[in-house]
Order: sequence, then C-alpha cells, then structure tokens
Amino acid sequence: MLLDVTGIRAGYYHGAAVLDGVDLSLPAGGFLGLIGPNGSGKSTLLRVLAGVLLPWAGVVRLDGVDMTTLGRRQLARTLAVVPQDTVSPFAFTAGEIVAMGRHPYLRRFGGLSPVDQHAVADAMERTGTAHLTSRSILELSGGERQRVIIARALAQQPRLLLLDEPTNHLDINHQVEVLDLLYDLNRSDGLAIICVTHDLNAAAEYTDHVVLMAPGGRVHAAGVPEDVLTTEHVEAIYGVRVHITHGSGRPRITPISRRNLLPKPVTPEASP
Repeated sequence: MLLDVTGIRAGYYHGAAVLDGVDLSLPAGGFLGLIGPNGSGKSTLLRVLAGVLLPWAGVVRLDGVDMTTLGRRQLARTLAVVPQDTVSPFAFTAGEIVAMGRHPYLRRFGGLSPVDQHAVADAMERTGTAHLTSRSILELSGGERQRVIIARALAQQPRLLLLDEPTNHLDINHQVEVLDLLYDLNRSDGLAIICVTHDLNAAAEYTDHVVLMAPGGRVHAAGVPEDVLTTEHVEAIYGVRVHITHGSGRPRITPISRRNLLPKPVTPEASP
C-alpha cells in the first residue's frame, strides 16, 4: 500500500478528539473520495495525512514508513496538497505560482535548474495552464486559478495528491473541468489521489473507493462507491431522504425535499 492509516485519533489543542480511530488505505494509483457531513473530520484527516497535524494516537505510513520519521523535504517529494482556500494576496504570475512547487528540489539560494524548468512547463502543459504563465493569479477565474494550484502541486512530482474540496465555489462547467483533469491524471499518470468533497455524485462518478465519515470522526463505511453510497448509509449519516439510481453503472443520488414528504392537504369537494 502507498498509504496505510491505522487507528488515527486527533484533534486541536486540548479540545475533544475530532478523529477517533480512523483506518483507511490507498494503493498506488488509487483514487479515494472522502465524504461526510460538516464536522465529521474530513479536513482534519487530510491535515493528518499531509503531515501538518500530528495525531494523538495511531500511525500514518507511506510505503510502509511512519510518516513522522520523514523529513519535510522528503515528504514534499512524495505528496502534494491542494488546499481549500487558494487565493493569493500577492500578484504572482501563474508561472511563479507553479514554480513554487519545485521548492523541495531547490538548493539553498539556488534558482530553477533546467530540470526544474521542465517540470514546471510539463505541469502547466498537463493542466492546460501554459497560456496563463505570465498572467497574474489575481486576474484569473476560479477555474483557471484552481488548475494553476493543481499545476503547482504536480510540479512537486508527487506520487500522492491530497485535495480539500477542489471544486468548492466553482460553477458546474469548471467543476467538471477540474474533476476530469484529476481523473485523467489518475488514469494516465497513475497519480494516487485523495479528494475531500461534499458532492456525493462526483465521488460516485470519479473515484474507485469511497470513505464515508460520520459525526464524531469515525469511519461509517468504506469501499467501492456502489457499496458505500446506498440509501441506508446516506440517510443514516446525512439525515435526509434520498433516491438512488444506477442507470449509468454508478450511483446517482437525488435528495428528496422534506416538503414532498408532508401529507397533502385535503381539499373539500365541490358541492353539487
């Protein structure tokens, strides 16, 4: 396994645990969707997997090695993170943003080598952002900016990509654009991906493994989308009625409005 997570318990400062006994695994080249309601610990788990937040208990292993024994530079050459908030307060160009992904490979006070420049150009070509190289990140649309941030992550040449709600705040066109890009990177390049998302249909459509988190930071269900995204599991965790179809071979989830569950008012019959 590329990633093996066992018994993770974690939280912040001296508060209650946000994650409680989380187990999951991801093979090389896998695509995992991490879903669950607000407050179930998805983003916290991603921080643990990124090595940003140390767990109180349990262990995260990369290629069988305890992550806490890896140096920051070594870790950054293995995994890359696309955070939820990607707005830069400075007017860096898209090319400069992507070049920041080469930091784990640079010598102190050294500039980009030809190898680094090739990695940056390749990342921008694969994400369709090469034409944005000289544009300020502040001038780009949400979809363009998200592809630039993914390009920065790819410039690290990682084996594992962690994304926290990468389609958040994007319109439907750019959502599909970003998700198709991730799917292509996973299938064509063998890049392993863990993606936090609130979009159950996106998780069903694009991933090959789904982990459903429950309030309290526990794993409620894990497996292929067809086994996890069931009426029983979704209604139990989200507390909403749903209708699920499998016309395309993958689950399609439609929430049912509570107003449609209310008894219909009785209308008096017209008198003759």
